[in-house]
Amino acid sequence: MQPSLRVSSPSVLWLRLALPGIAVAAILAFLAKAVANELAGGIAGLPKLPISPVMCAVVLGMLWRNTLGVPRFATEGLEWVMRGLLRTGIALVGLRLTLSGATAIAVTALPIALTCFCVALAGAAVIGRLFGVPPRLAVLLAVGTAVCGCTAVIAVAPAIRARNDETAFAITCVVLFGCIAMLTYPSLAAVFFSATPIYAGVFLGTAIHDTTQVIGAGLIYSQQHSAPAALAAASVAKLLRNLSIAFLVPAAAWLARGPAFIQPGDAEAKPAESRTRVQLVPLFVIGFIVCVVLRTLGDALTRSSAVAADWHALMTTGQGASELFLICGMTAVGLSVSFTQMWRIGWRPLASGLLVAILVGVCSLSLTLFMQHLLH
Repeated sequence: MQPSLRVSSPSVLWLRLALPGIAVAAILAFLAKAVANELAGGIAGLPKLPISPVMCAVVLGMLWRNTLGVPRFATEGLEWVMRGLLRTGIALVGLRLTLSGATAIAVTALPIALTCFCVALAGAAVIGRLFGVPPRLAVLLAVGTAVCGCTAVIAVAPAIRARNDETAFAITCVVLFGCIAMLTYPSLAAVFFSATPIYAGVFLGTAIHDTTQVIGAGLIYSQQHSAPAALAAASVAKLLRNLSIAFLVPAAAWLARGPAFIQPGDAEAKPAESRTRVQLVPLFVIGFIVCVVLRTLGDALTRSSAVAADWHALMTTGQGASELFLICGMTAVGLSVSFTQMWRIGWRPLASGLLVAILVGVCSLSLTLFMQHLLH
């Protein structure tokens, strides 16, 4: 008797589970791009509206989630698109930069990023105390706003013994206010930095919460104003903030030893996944740096050679793939936003998170304008 062949490999089983969600994200991304193209061309005689496909993708995903809902069979694939595919697209953004270009942007962005980082931490502490937000939730809101959004919240939560509900609250605030900033700040950047896309990108990279939201905003600005330099600058500025998580996690663990972080009911409450290992430097950050180095070496080695055109074509293909992955990923981000969950948080944490987000946005805008005036 022949052995049964009904047992599938883990990769085949995962593909069966993920494929429906991947298809949903791809279809909605294609639809968003088609809608953006039609609006840009003046559909049905209407005025031309140069709206980014990324903005259409996020809005379409949010509308779909909060009207029709996301089917359960699509959750596995959408999670992979929002994590794996989107972060691959972020890493490939590094192909737009050389080391000299990234260094020049970093010199401008670093003082702004450091100042916004300090303002977010101090502001969250003061505002959280005024609104009566528990210390651990205030810390999570602070790091989510100051560093790298959801990644920072997930990394710091075990270090300060945060409960699952506190972690979920902080992540929801980051998603809510970060998405609002992602959709509105590109227009604000166009008002103040229309002639200097590098500074527009630095503003977006230092003012918006999560890495995916920063990349989405940078892509929106780049697409609507034909300024690819803005996306590269936003990426560099945001990744500078991400690196601070390497020392922020042990600092938060030391801070959490104080009695203010011991809340009633902690013994009964389930802590946030305390044993989950969190990588201090995310892989997509390393991938971004590798892509920058690869672009630098490739440009240097192929200069004035017969393969220069082929290298340029390869870089163009990589950048196109990055944009495609980002549009699909931002569709999945939109599909993750639930208005119902947001209303369950309560007004105090929401108000605290909103004020901290506004404070960081104002700080970033003011400092970027000052640096623009100082250097130009």
